[in-house]
Amino acid sequence: MRKRWFSLATVGVVLAATLVPAAPAMAAPTFKVPFPCNQSWSGQTRSDHSPAYAVDFNRTDDLGDPVVASAPGTVDRVTDLGGTSYGKYVRVDHGNGYTTYYAHLSSFNVSVGQTVGYGRVIGYVGSTGGSTGPHLHYEQRLNGSDIQVRFNGALALYWGTKTYTSDNGCSGTNTGAGTVNTTSGVALTVRSGPGTGYSAVGTVADGANVTIYCQTSGTSVSGTYGTSTIWDRIGSGRFISDAYVYTGYDGYIPGVPRC
Repeated sequence: MRKRWFSLATVGVVLAATLVPAAPAMAAPTFKVPFPCNQSWSGQTRSDHSPAYAVDFNRTDDLGDPVVASAPGTVDRVTDLGGTSYGKYVRVDHGNGYTTYYAHLSSFNVSVGQTVGYGRVIGYVGSTGGSTGPHLHYEQRLNGSDIQVRFNGALALYWGTKTYTSDNGCSGTNTGAGTVNTTSGVALTVRSGPGTGYSAVGTVADGANVTIYCQTSGTSVSGTYGTSTIWDRIGSGRFISDAYVYTGYDGYIPGVPRC
């Protein structure tokens, strides 16, 4: 997939009449892969990309997959350029001149001025702008200039394709909460996967509070809160139907990653 981009001109250095020692560069944030915890994505770099150091991320059936902030910061752009360039994109300001760009999104999940942390969903993978297929175009910049991407301080592969596994948001701070409600007092069955065809691995009592680590689509179930294909992961290999869970939202919980 080839895309065309607008590059920013390199900022010139102003020389003073008297030379003084250069100030030390401010430390970069600890950037992480811009996808939810434990997801693996193929990241491609190429010398003819514009800007050159951007990374294009793909995986199978990635259209609509969540994109998360790669470091804490403040959203300072949520822009739709239509059918050109970045299309729908988000920029996050991380301070000390560092910014990140997330382009070709299908939709947004943040607004300008919003503070975000690791694992915060900012939008969803799309194919808007000058894209020829679904993917995430990702950049790290310093004082407006494109810089080589690093994750956890390690340099991305230049040039070529590499699989990156995310540890973004793995601390569990980007979770949701819900209350099981079967209306009958009967415990809710916990499955090993997102569907009634998966094996039962336990139960959760009616009225119990649960932590939701991620959500995904699975078997359609009719329950207390209507018919839903959403399943909530409440632990490793432990899924319950969202049709029986009160979360305060009619659908996916904003900010909670998809499994």
